[in-house]
Amino acid sequence: MEAITTFRGRIINKSDIDLINRIIEAHPQKSRRFISQEVCRVWNWRQPNGHLKDMICRSLLLLLESKGFIKLPARKCTPLNPLANRKKPEEIPVDQSSIQCPLKQLLPVSLHQVRRTTDEKLFNSLIEHYHYLGYTQPVGEHLKYIAFANRCPIACLAWCSAPWYIGVRDRFIGWIPQIRQKNLHLMATNTRFLILPWVQVPHLASHLLALCRHRISKDWKLLYNHPIYLLETFIDTTLFAGICYQADNWICLGTTTGRGKFSTSKKTCALKKGCLGLSYCRQLQKKTYCYQSKN
Repeated sequence: MEAITTFRGRIINKSDIDLINRIIEAHPQKSRRFISQEVCRVWNWRQPNGHLKDMICRSLLLLLESKGFIKLPARKCTPLNPLANRKKPEEIPVDQSSIQCPLKQLLPVSLHQVRRTTDEKLFNSLIEHYHYLGYTQPVGEHLKYIAFANRCPIACLAWCSAPWYIGVRDRFIGWIPQIRQKNLHLMATNTRFLILPWVQVPHLASHLLALCRHRISKDWKLLYNHPIYLLETFIDTTLFAGICYQADNWICLGTTTGRGKFSTSKKTCALKKGCLGLSYCRQLQKKTYCYQSKN
């Protein structure tokens, strides 16, 4: 059957439109949220952790309505955008005593996953006040780590779900679009890496990356019910060389196009960045591989 549109990798055809219209007609007094959840249940459209893809489905319904394929019920309310006018994280005082020593004198370093813990506010504060990009609330799957030495925070690492399409990465893996759609959730992107400015310890950065890669897949599976098989990061090559990543056996995959996340043109509109990656799983580079959740 001819496709009407494609949304987030899902092909939508006339039978899908008819199904959505039947659900709307059967529940004229229900909310848009109910409609999107019902569509997800019928399609079994779920995240790897089993939750319905409700927000993605709602975006699809709005798109279909804008094209005249469906007519959604009137809005019952307009909820506040939780990301609009979000307050910046408040500064939490920490011990800023200078730490300058060989790595072996600093050990042991402990790495704590702080997402959904009491230390998450400390993580947000440190990133906001000491990382040159500041703190931005992540959207989607993500984890946050704080490294401690002698009970004092010394570094932070943030990881988020991977961007939909990165040419140099996808060519390295060997993905065709259909397999990328199924496997994208198996990758995580290092979006923030901060060693606090009063900590000057040679080789600490690569040591922290090693600590993180040895546990991130297990932590991700605990929270989101699927493992991580490939790590990636993007670096501003005008500021950084990515040496600590290379010291931890990450490899350079290439350079991004600089077109921006949502650009539809071929013109450069953003900073080109170096892309580095580290693969845990050789099978991920097989075009036919797809992780199957136990849910």
